[in-house]
Amino acid sequence: MSSAITYQAARTVAPTIEQYFSNLLGTARQHNIPKLATEPSANIIEKIIDTAFWASLQREEGHVIKISIAYLPPEQTKHPVLFLHRLPLTATVLTKLSPGVERPGIHIGVWQEDGELYIWGTTRSIPSLCFVVDVSEPGLMVIKHRRQDGFGKYANVAVLKGDQVKIIDERRTPMDECPGFLTSLLGLRTPSTTIEANILVQLSVSMRAHERGGTLLVVPSDTDKWLNSIVKPMVYSIQPTLSGLARLVQHQEEEMAKGTWQSTLKKEVDALAGLTAIDGATIITDNYKLLAFGAKIGRAIGSSPVDEMILTEPIVGNEEKKLHPAHNSGTRHLSAAQFVHDQRDSLGLVASQDGKFTIFSWSPCKQMVHAHVIDTLLL
Repeated sequence: MSSAITYQAARTVAPTIEQYFSNLLGTARQHNIPKLATEPSANIIEKIIDTAFWASLQREEGHVIKISIAYLPPEQTKHPVLFLHRLPLTATVLTKLSPGVERPGIHIGVWQEDGELYIWGTTRSIPSLCFVVDVSEPGLMVIKHRRQDGFGKYANVAVLKGDQVKIIDERRTPMDECPGFLTSLLGLRTPSTTIEANILVQLSVSMRAHERGGTLLVVPSDTDKWLNSIVKPMVYSIQPTLSGLARLVQHQEEEMAKGTWQSTLKKEVDALAGLTAIDGATIITDNYKLLAFGAKIGRAIGSSPVDEMILTEPIVGNEEKKLHPAHNSGTRHLSAAQFVHDQRDSLGLVASQDGKFTIFSWSPCKQMVHAHVIDTLLL
């Protein structure tokens, strides 16, 4: 299979990804995790990425290719759609299939026999830690896997765009200062990796998806000090009541018992994230009460301007930087950094129109704002 590889980034990254899945699945087996996926070899990883890359550069009736490829046999899934005849794994076949499988949650199933990869059908169900290659725009491949608990967004392993390769590196993120939902995005199992943390992951993904840019501020529910950092009057302030998302979290056990948790969560998340497209910041409490949207952030009285922050991105080879917030990006980022500098028990989530996504939190250790650039985790 490797002799036909023409996308060199696939060959470069395959051994690293092979080792990642070997370690991940090995650890899971040691903990007796049931129904695990099959471990992919470097040759298989190369071939799938290579084929996905060349498919991503094609068009089907003028439309960009959007596909998700999962490596597993049909026996490891539930209720698959099986083709009567196997199809070869080629860029042309993936392009032809793409219009029917571009909806979220549908995977093209790929397996091998006698050293040859083939497409056996499609599925919505894959086992834990299953190797997946996702293509959503030309030349962009995201390597990911289904989480062990099956809940929430898949964990990203690597992002390839053209000749650029970014390997996710959770070890560069200090756990004692890491926002809980960032550990969830990294696929880490810590006490802070709760369902509530994962909801902020879904909000981040939805904010980024509307492509208008936006700011979401998460403030403590037991204080109104955050008002000192908001310009008055707030035109779109909300009388404090439970939002649809807050009500859902309060009744999550009931929704899960009915089997409606996932679908209802997506609806409520999209409704709240949609408000961030309005100019200004959307403000919620840490228990998801909606307080305002379209709010203007201002420096709190008596506070100093934020003049330095830490900037990190959880990828291999990235180095921590100290810089002025104005050098990071636009006014949204600067205002969110100032807000977190003044309101140190709050979080600022900022999406740019170009897809960049940053979490602003306060670092008690460094005593300054910490900007976590996480768009590679949200793809």
